[in-house]
Amino acid sequence: MNLRVYWPSACPQCHFKERCSPADHRRIRRWEHEHILEAMQRRLDRKPDAMTIRRSTVEQVFGTLKYWMGYTHFLTRMLGRASTEMSLQVLAYNLKRVMNILGVERMVKAMGMAGS
Repeated sequence: MNLRVYWPSACPQCHFKERCSPADHRRIRRWEHEHILEAMQRRLDRKPDAMTIRRSTVEQVFGTLKYWMGYTHFLTRMLGRASTEMSLQVLAYNLKRVMNILGVERMVKAMGMAGS
């Protein structure tokens, strides 16, 4: 995690000096990607219910996957293997959704047409 540290030369003349820092210069530390967090916060400020919408749509999928996995941990160790395990869980979830939406016969027919 790269932090950038700087201190502005305008600190001694700043009219907020007494409310900011008792030191001669205020040292400011910022993460190199802080602007991304600030942009996200501005978007959330414009649309405060965005996280509620996200939880009700996207998070449901992860809740279902966790339920299938038994609310525990990955069965495999190491990032590559755990990634494969998660990919298989997502594939199974997506196939189950397609079966529920299209039906098994239409899904198999669509898969047969894709393989030709």
